[in-house]
Amino acid sequence: MTAHKRIRPFNTKDTYPEQKLDNDLSQGVVARGTMVFLRGQVSQDLDTRDSLHIGDAAKQTEKTMQNIALLLDESGSCMEHVCRIVVYLTDIRYREAVYKEMGKWLKGVHPCSTGIVVPALARPEWVVEIEITAVIPD
Repeated sequence: MTAHKRIRPFNTKDTYPEQKLDNDLSQGVVARGTMVFLRGQVSQDLDTRDSLHIGDAAKQTEKTMQNIALLLDESGSCMEHVCRIVVYLTDIRYREAVYKEMGKWLKGVHPCSTGIVVPALARPEWVVEIEITAVIPD
């Protein structure tokens, strides 16, 4: 039995066949446990605060997801218990690269997801920011 109830799980390859994506998502998640809220994560070294992979949306996403996995581990949770993601992009043209990389990290998880295109993030070199809500199961 899974820790969380995923409402109407789907894969983006069925919903958006023209976009060549493969993300496991859900319309809703009923979570059990203590909530974990992560600040929006970017392609930044968490120790030095240096920005990494300037100009490469896919590599920025990979580093962002590495940061998320590390912070979830430090909180006592893990990727399996991600319930909601919010993706901020500075350009809609980055969507495919970002979602392909993000999907690798969330395969089989089926979180709720919202994607937003914004004019800018806190630093001009960042093109993607990802916010996570997860839980630590009972």
